Amino acid sequence: MPSISSRTDTFTESMIRKMTRISLDNNAINLSQGFPDFNPPKVLMDRLAEVAYEDYHQYAVTWGSQRLREALVKKHEHFSGMKLDADENVVVTCGSTEAMMCAMMTVCNIGDKVIVFSPFYENYGADAILTGADPIYIPLNPPNFTFDVDQLEAAFKQHPKAIIVCNPSNPSGKVFTLDELKIIADFAEKYDTFVITDEVYEHIVYEPNKHVYFASLPGMFERTITCNSLSKTYSITGWRLGYIFAPKEIIDVAKKVHDFLTVGAAHPLMETVVSALELGDDYYKDFLGVYQSKKNIFVNGLKDLGLDYNDPQGAYYVLVNTEEFGVKNDIKFCEWLAKEVGVGAVPGSSFFHEDVNNYIRFHFAKNDETLYEALNRLSTLKKKAALAKGKF
Repeated sequence: MPSISSRTDTFTESMIRKMTRISLDNNAINLSQGFPDFNPPKVLMDRLAEVAYEDYHQYAVTWGSQRLREALVKKHEHFSGMKLDADENVVVTCGSTEAMMCAMMTVCNIGDKVIVFSPFYENYGADAILTGADPIYIPLNPPNFTFDVDQLEAAFKQHPKAIIVCNPSNPSGKVFTLDELKIIADFAEKYDTFVITDEVYEHIVYEPNKHVYFASLPGMFERTITCNSLSKTYSITGWRLGYIFAPKEIIDVAKKVHDFLTVGAAHPLMETVVSALELGDDYYKDFLGVYQSKKNIFVNGLKDLGLDYNDPQGAYYVLVNTEEFGVKNDIKFCEWLAKEVGVGAVPGSSFFHEDVNNYIRFHFAKNDETLYEALNRLSTLKKKAALAKGKF
């Protein structure tokens, strides 16, 4: 038989999805894969019931229904101050996962280089490889996850086609400062590089941190491809609705790539989600308040348990340092954690390009009761880890 493609030879199974399976198999609380255990806004569920009996069961326009694209640009203008055209600057995708792949395939040729900050959401490296591009990894250094400016410029000097910026960042919860973004912008302009942003956590940013839309920086709209999703903001990760904002000449290509990747997103869901995009400012204020409360519950609980963690500036993830447990293999540790402690986490090594295995990632997008029960189970961690020393 002929050999199969070698482009995935370096891939492993998604560690996030693997840990979800292990959590389910062991009846562990799943704080690995970042999805809520609570409902989306009621207006969405009510509208979904109505749409089931309306005429939205066939293909929409490939790059997204007109009403959804118009609602997206209206919302984005409200929060960013940027004026976009619903016909020229938007492609609706099947989640931000497709948005990122579509962006990569739109701007990259085989052999191009792409800068990726590490730690990174595990798809980014795979996206580069599937596109045929070569990733250049730049470390974000704990505990504040800052980058070295000289090291970043050295990467830009290799003339990459693009840099990927996840802001707020998964898995670290880092929110890039305005000064940091300006440094990236200056290098992007100096070395003529595209900037691909992942801004899915735009509305989960904790005071005093502020989210800055990269494309809103002076001169950056022309070279920025903004990838985003409705999954996190409206608690609908299973709906798989994402989108890209970019200049017309980039969108014209992205439309073609998207068409041949997935044809289009689900028409009934596109129609339904318009109702959420029309919600007022109070929704986003309350939404952030909910996550601020969940963050307080979880990180204060970790502090009370004496665990070493980073305090996230945005998103809903926490990295916990496991050095005190003598962890040599963080995958084995997370498997043991799910089985013996009853809480699911993601091995940090799946996010770092560097040889780092002393972090695990939890998320706190769960009901308060779920978080309290997870903390209750984690209260046994130190005692059980002491007894199991050497097993991981």
